[in-house]
Parts: sequence; structure tokens; C-alpha cells
Amino acid sequence: MDRSQKQEWVASANSYFDNADIVIVTHYQGLTVADISKLRASVRAAGASFKVTKNSLAKRAVVGTKYEKLADMFKGPTAVAYANDPVAAAKVIADFAKQNEKLVMLGGAFGEQVLNESGIKQLATLPSLDELRGKIVALLNTPATRLAGVLQAPAGQLARVFGAYGAQG
Repeated sequence: MDRSQKQEWVASANSYFDNADIVIVTHYQGLTVADISKLRASVRAAGASFKVTKNSLAKRAVVGTKYEKLADMFKGPTAVAYANDPVAAAKVIADFAKQNEKLVMLGGAFGEQVLNESGIKQLATLPSLDELRGKIVALLNTPATRLAGVLQAPAGQLARVFGAYGAQG
């Protein structure tokens, strides 16, 4: 990588650090190319991104962003997951780390809040944004469904009574 390519990479990385709601720093030593490809696919499916980083460039890229505190984590074979939906990214990384012990979560940050491994795991247990939206819609629909059922019940009971009287005679 020549100097201009490095500058482009730092500018690009700075842009995604600046726009992401969560950044998770991991060590990937010992993972095969197939493992990393599988991880990238599952992270992408969750609406996040996973990039292997060059530490010196990543340290430069976080300067001036809210993730500047993560610079000390860039040691060894690091990769970064970042997303706008913090729960989805944390779930995917935590699930993969649980299945494959070679992926080590070093930490991360959610906005200004720096997270350690247990913080990321706790974030992964929360429902995702889509799940929360579904629950809200269900809560809003439940009263309407119950109201319709209550309003239809008397008419149904009257129909059964009339049907019973009609059958008697």
C-alpha cells in the first residue's frame, strides 16, 4: 500500500467510524478465510460491516471521532465491526465468538460509552430495533383487536339465541 492508498483508507475508515453508532474491536487470530467469510456474511445480513484493519492506520482513522478512546485496542490482529443498529452488530459478533473461540471481542464503544466484552454481551441480549418495532405494532394492534371482539360478541350471542329459539319451534 503506497502513501496515497493509506490516506484514502484512513479517510474512508474515519468516515465509517464517524457515522457508526457502534464499533466493536476484535482479534481474529487463528480464524480461517472461510470463517472470516462466514462471519462477514452474517454481519452483512445484520446490516453491519466487518473489516480487518491495519493498526497504525486504524489509530489514525479514529482521531477526531467519538471512538478515539478505542485507539489503545488496536494491537495484534484486529478487525472492526461497525453498524448503525448496535444490537444487531453486537448479537452477530457475540454469537460468532460463542461458536468460535478464536474470535476474541476486545471491546468497543456505543456512542461515547466504551464497552468491554461483557458490555457487548449484555448489549447482544437486548431485542433488536426490528424486534422492538414489531412489539410496538403488536401492542398497538391488540386493543383494536380486543375492541372488535367485544363489539362482535353481543351480536354473536343474539344470533345464537335466535337460532336456538328457531330450532325449538
